[in-house]
Amino acid sequence: MTPHPHPTGLALGAPAAGHLSGSAMPPLDAWMHRDQNSGTICLTWCLVAWFRGSPPSLTDLRDRVRRRWGRYERLRLTPATPGDAPDAWPWWTPGPDFSCEHHVVASSAPDGPEVRAAQLLAQPLGPARPPWQLHLLPTDEGFALLLRTHHALLDGMSAITLLRALLDAPTTVPGPRARPAAGRAEAAGPPRFALTRALADVLPRARPLPFHGPVDSRRAVGWSRVPMAELSTARDALRSGRASANAVFLAATAGALRAAGATGRLPRLPGVCAMVPVDVRDGDGPEVLGNHYATVRVPLPAHDDPLRRLAAVDRFTRRAELKRRARAQALLVSSRPRRYGLLGDALGRYANSPLYSSLLCSSVATHASGLRFGAAPLVGVGGLPPLGPERALAVTMFLHDTQAVVAVVTDHGHQRLAARLPTLIREEIHAMRP
Repeated sequence: MTPHPHPTGLALGAPAAGHLSGSAMPPLDAWMHRDQNSGTICLTWCLVAWFRGSPPSLTDLRDRVRRRWGRYERLRLTPATPGDAPDAWPWWTPGPDFSCEHHVVASSAPDGPEVRAAQLLAQPLGPARPPWQLHLLPTDEGFALLLRTHHALLDGMSAITLLRALLDAPTTVPGPRARPAAGRAEAAGPPRFALTRALADVLPRARPLPFHGPVDSRRAVGWSRVPMAELSTARDALRSGRASANAVFLAATAGALRAAGATGRLPRLPGVCAMVPVDVRDGDGPEVLGNHYATVRVPLPAHDDPLRRLAAVDRFTRRAELKRRARAQALLVSSRPRRYGLLGDALGRYANSPLYSSLLCSSVATHASGLRFGAAPLVGVGGLPPLGPERALAVTMFLHDTQAVVAVVTDHGHQRLAARLPTLIREEIHAMRP
């Protein structure tokens, strides 16, 4: 989880000369920072958490954020460029404790928090302070908290970590799923053939589709909620074994795109290819904030039969295989010198293009069942990623407690797609019955 449409940070570079305190940004952070600074795209993304019950006062919310988020150094970082040179490699500069008066605000939402989220998604965060903000929004059943951040600062799992830290957990609620410690081979990094495959994964795998092209400055957002029991039924639909929730989500998105006429004429090669973020944190990683993911491109099949689509995606997205691919990509990116250059710029433009991938598809489990803000239970979580420069569509599914929240983000020019796809995705999941 990026939720972010860039694959791994192919525009790479080395620390530029300067007299800044702090440290040079990792390649993935730097790429996203540069894309927004160049005016290519807005890299704001949002996490929305819904609560049922009375909202806290703004004073109480600020006090809680100060106490529970004050230990995270990442939230005190501000982006800077040495010497104000536009092509210099950017740095993260640490600041004093963040000001809750600036970062934690109450927002009106006369048309609902979902509409307000779409508005905030299109607004870049300024460079004067750490690029994040928490909004308190009213809803019909209670309130929502909306975390808005520059993607260069936080990825999807970082936002979930912050949400969990902010809320109250009964003793019966399990923590985030523990990751096993890396074995000897994994700790040493992917083998050489994995790096070769990572380079091969850069080859074109997609083609232009009707929603590709220049992205406008406004955002449209659509939502649907899928009962977890319905998702579980779809996961059990294959005779070969239980599929992952991610495979169900990707297969359903493939069917929904086809049903909405968003894939053009099929079959045709290359086809539709989803860019899927995969968390690459180690066993002690849940508390590590920042961008610690790589993306794997997953072909989305065009079969008429929902179960054939699910079987095809399931074979490609087995967890161990996704992890191997993602770790190879992450190692490839982190090993590059940190300097901008012609080759890096060319690779960056290619990775932003519809020839590299068709859309972002991100599935995230919150592991936050039973969490509360005071007496108000957390009832749902949704993620709204930024769009790529030439890809006006991104889809996410956040799994929480008894339901999954599907969110679709488009630019304003494709708002009909944002309105249709969430319902179509739920219908495709429902159609995956044994």
